[in-house]
Amino acid sequence: MLSPKEIMPKTTTENVVSYLRVSTERQGKSGLGLEAQREAVARYLATTGGNLLMEFEEVETGKGSDALDKRPKLKEAIALAKKNKAVLVIAKLDRLARNVHFISGLMETKVQFKCCDYPTADRFMLHIYASVAEQEGNRISERLKAALAAKKAAGGTLGNASALNPFNGVRAASAAQFAAKLQPTIAGYQKQGMTQRAMVAQLNAVGLRTSGGSEWSLMQLQRVISRMI
Repeated sequence: MLSPKEIMPKTTTENVVSYLRVSTERQGKSGLGLEAQREAVARYLATTGGNLLMEFEEVETGKGSDALDKRPKLKEAIALAKKNKAVLVIAKLDRLARNVHFISGLMETKVQFKCCDYPTADRFMLHIYASVAEQEGNRISERLKAALAAKKAAGGTLGNASALNPFNGVRAASAAQFAAKLQPTIAGYQKQGMTQRAMVAQLNAVGLRTSGGSEWSLMQLQRVISRMI
């Protein structure tokens, strides 16, 4: 008869290599996006009991289907994960790319990888999520082009970079500061497993207002969260 020790299944600790990425130098210097991603990976490790072998950071635009060739840190992370039979963990799928071909290329490297925002998704589902993200990105681009074309056709000025850049810079900095102040609150809600709609209701219930002083909507919350990651 087998002893209880022999009957119990063997458990192994999952080795993890994490990859963090922000797409602008400003985001990289601020640390806001990287810190939010690092927290997401930490929550994944706490849930799975994984062992973090190494963390890789990258500040790179790397757009397009050949983005893998533009990201040396991602290549290093993949190589280390494969060498140690570890799992490559990314905080969010769109931190890799909103491009199906890119995701397929990563899968072809044979490295096992998981995304903290879709921790249970298999390769088939990741393809679907990447397809949706790519389609949405294309739609946003098309709407922007159509709006600019309509404005140009109506005789409007499409913009003066020297006039707009200072304003946009100040507005972006203010938005980033507001997101940084709200980050501990949002992180606390996320740890409680609250949905984004529940977060909106809670923020409005306790009297917290947006940077413009209005009540929260789902879109406003999502914009703030996007600045944290």
